[in-house]
Amino acid sequence: MAVATVYNIKKEKIGEVELNDAVFGVEVNPHILHDVVRMQRANRRSGNACTKTRTEVAGTGKKPWKQKGTGRARSGSVTSPLWRGGGVIFGPKPRDYSYKLPKKVRRLGLKMALSARFGEENLVVLDDFQMEAIKTKNFVSVMEKLEIDNALIVVAEGNENLVRSARNVAGFKVLPTAGVNVYDILNFKHLVLLKPCVGEIEKRLLS
Repeated sequence: MAVATVYNIKKEKIGEVELNDAVFGVEVNPHILHDVVRMQRANRRSGNACTKTRTEVAGTGKKPWKQKGTGRARSGSVTSPLWRGGGVIFGPKPRDYSYKLPKKVRRLGLKMALSARFGEENLVVLDDFQMEAIKTKNFVSVMEKLEIDNALIVVAEGNENLVRSARNVAGFKVLPTAGVNVYDILNFKHLVLLKPCVGEIEKRLLS
């Protein structure tokens, strides 16, 4: 098994943690990573273009004039697509761009993303990262000590002070263990894991 050094928030080495090769030592295939990221971005995409049909535009349902005897072309509704202000024929509607890849492919993509960060030596394991108060300045100070200027930080549930301290700092994002995903891992230069999260991630991907 691979071994990663465990640091505290002062960047002092305090131990080591074993990393399962089935999660952090997988051969990286760029095509799979591309497929998973493409799926994630498509699932986040929203179709905004939308037009109203003749049943949705505002307008009375009354016939504008009688069918015969006026000398005018027959008409049944002011919401007709042929009239100004009427509905649109075959216009765009909000489109769902989402799709799914097989579960095995999604899991493999996440393993590859974790393996890529470990292989690049951009994976940092911390023993703990608790903040007594919501203080952006303190968070920035810790990141400067760790010499990290861009990172995805994965924490256990309930670390609200850290989440709120980091949310306004550019180049950083804090996620719970359950929210770890390929796109966010690859979108940041470093991956910071709290020591308890390593076991949770391995359990999730090997179950």
